[in-house]
Amino acid sequence: MLEIRGLAASIGDKPILKGIDLTVPDGEVHAIMGPNGSGKSTLGYVLSGREDYTVTGGSVLFNGVDLLDMAPEARAAAGVFLAFQAPVELPGVNNANFLRTALNAIRRAHGESELDAMQFLKIARAETRRLAMPDDMLKRNVNVGFSGGEKKRNEVLQMALLRPSLAILDETDSGLDIDALKIVADGVNALRSPTFSALVITHHQRLLDHLVPNRVHVLAGGRIIRSGGPELARELEKSGYANVLAEAA
Repeated sequence: MLEIRGLAASIGDKPILKGIDLTVPDGEVHAIMGPNGSGKSTLGYVLSGREDYTVTGGSVLFNGVDLLDMAPEARAAAGVFLAFQAPVELPGVNNANFLRTALNAIRRAHGESELDAMQFLKIARAETRRLAMPDDMLKRNVNVGFSGGEKKRNEVLQMALLRPSLAILDETDSGLDIDALKIVADGVNALRSPTFSALVITHHQRLLDHLVPNRVHVLAGGRIIRSGGPELARELEKSGYANVLAEAA
């Protein structure tokens, strides 16, 4: 699914990623953990095509295609989805219209017919109920007046409707209570299949209790310094990063 080799990137003159090597096979969920400022969010931004980050080296293949050569909208159409750490508000943009426009853009890219308003609302309302979101959230402007938990659920709603093949979750668990955390994890788990993979960026073991990853990677100083199974996340929760950083020094 995703093959990253020697990926280096900077913002302005500041190098942030300094040689990322990572493979996420089809059907697997991988977690990225690490200290603040280590490059975790930058990795997500680079993979999704955020323009203010400059790739200075390395390669990224997504289903065998050069991801770095694709425009952001082409990456989205190909199945790459990024859930933001801090979802932005879009005043004046109706949530249902925004979601239907995004979904129809994906459908057009795949040669599928577009959904009309009634067809879309039937699907969207089923997903809002599953995510314990009130239907009136579809009538509101995108993320305007939403609580932190509602914004994160709205991101998961987008993911559920767009059904990407690769989801990148940038600290989607940040600021969530226990119930909302489980809903977010359940949203990802509902998509798990041999054709779906996820890269979950998180600081906390608690999300991984609900969303058991195949592999956990520690990113520090712009590089992945250690990888392991789910037990690695429990070790980090208990002991912090000091030992891992010392081993990699």
